[in-house]
Amino acid sequence: MVCNCSAQYYLRGVVKNEQDQPLQNVNLMLLSNKLSYHSGVSGEFGINAPVLADSLSIDLEGYQSQIISVTTNQYLTVVMKALPNNNTNKKPELISIATDQKQFTKFKWHIDDESHFSIIENEAVTTVAFPNSGFSLNPGKETYNNIRRFINTQSPVPPDQVRTEELLNYFNLNYKAPDNNDVFKIESIVSDCPWNADHQLLYLTINAKKLNLDNTPPCNLVFLIDASASMDLPSRLSLVKAAFQLLIKNLRAVDTISIVTYGGTVREWLKPTSGADKQKLLQSIEEIIPDGETPGADAIKLGYKVATKSFIKNGNNRIILATDGDFNVGETSEKALEDLIEQEKQTGVVLSCLDVGSGDPKDSTLKVLAKKGNGNYAYLDNITTAEKILMKEMTQHLFAVAENTSLNVQFNSDAIKEYRLIGFDNKKEAIDSSNTVPSEEIGSGNTVMAIYEITATTNKKISSDSIGTDLAKVSLTYNLENNKQPQTFNYSCVPNYTAFNSMSKDLQFATATVLFGMKLRNSLYVQNIDWKIIQSIAKFSYQPNNYLQNELVKLIDNARKVYSKK
Repeated sequence: MVCNCSAQYYLRGVVKNEQDQPLQNVNLMLLSNKLSYHSGVSGEFGINAPVLADSLSIDLEGYQSQIISVTTNQYLTVVMKALPNNNTNKKPELISIATDQKQFTKFKWHIDDESHFSIIENEAVTTVAFPNSGFSLNPGKETYNNIRRFINTQSPVPPDQVRTEELLNYFNLNYKAPDNNDVFKIESIVSDCPWNADHQLLYLTINAKKLNLDNTPPCNLVFLIDASASMDLPSRLSLVKAAFQLLIKNLRAVDTISIVTYGGTVREWLKPTSGADKQKLLQSIEEIIPDGETPGADAIKLGYKVATKSFIKNGNNRIILATDGDFNVGETSEKALEDLIEQEKQTGVVLSCLDVGSGDPKDSTLKVLAKKGNGNYAYLDNITTAEKILMKEMTQHLFAVAENTSLNVQFNSDAIKEYRLIGFDNKKEAIDSSNTVPSEEIGSGNTVMAIYEITATTNKKISSDSIGTDLAKVSLTYNLENNKQPQTFNYSCVPNYTAFNSMSKDLQFATATVLFGMKLRNSLYVQNIDWKIIQSIAKFSYQPNNYLQNELVKLIDNARKVYSKK
């Protein structure tokens, strides 16, 4: 009999600071399999390991990162040293919120101080007390790749590594182009809840218009490529090269591309070149060889300098940084890098980041840097993801249709008794230190979906013949580029009930993804849901010729086997 077990050893230990106090949520990554875990509330951890002797990467904001050799049959005690002048001034931010009618009182989650989870699942909210709900219009999409890494190595996924809203929005489902000259199109529908017969689901989709590339401003792009020794892996520099080659295929003659590399030394690898000269661009990318250390701060400075020299007025001036996130020479603290970008972004150049191996894309430093640089963040783990992000979604990541966007959903207490936003769960430390969801930009052709689990005010469920007022009113506030005057797009959610099996396949597939995410998070709301139900919905609704949807169906099947063994 062949054993498919992926782990033969078990590494246990504890992480403390120099005052012998336990450190929670320390990022721990085994270098043999590149899977990341987190220490618990007591600082302790337990990790399945494929080999007896391994190396462990240890990282926590505000402390010196470490890479140490470990033997998995011995208990490990790790002491982390605080960085000097540790003061990042970075406050955790909410990605969803519920407020009262006047939006003065924030909804209070009931959190056990001994919770082992840093992400707290949204609870059901009473509409009379808190009718207003809001959520981020620019959710990340890296959770899917992270889940895939764990499942493909036959490992359970740590619950805090799963963000259900990111999984849902990874597939850009149910996109509908806005009407006429509208910037947005919003749609909603009410249907059955597969995991609770007494509840229903309200699907809300926000679609942004697609920009015609022929009419979009010329691009001034700087490919800022990490060519250090740590990038010498097929999943890193080789993937970066392939990703940029895909992007080059979409460039036009009016676009200008420069390349800056850093690895031991920082240099302008390719002078500004027309997007029409594709052979020269492709060859320059292919000739990059990894070597040396990672002077990331100096590289960022040169990237901004090159971008500023080629600055196109009223154009899309952007640096695309591709790295594993390992800055080990020069300014390396997150605070110093943030300050650098805060200063440089005044030039009008945007910074976007492609992460190819940080080990913890959920909390990557690169994600923070991209936000500081007014840009986008994406995690790449294979060429299919690169194709999706840099070819199919190029306009979403390079061109914004609206800025400073914020959303408010005001539920009608006459129709909805309770609601629960699925996903968009906040970090524990953000709940007591923030009271607003940050405004963000929305890219061309992007779609954001949210699903609410709802209960009707009356004993009767919402049906297609329901008579009464609207279920909720949606208000989307935004700014157009170079226009500081706020715009508002309003929409009403009507009681348009549709039976689950009669809905579009996209919405059914969306339901399978959130159910999968909740199952991986061990959600209190799906404790009794069997894996077969998730598989059934996914297989019934997926598009066989869609690679990503096809892959998710297989991933759900593999996850069932992993968790069955567990």
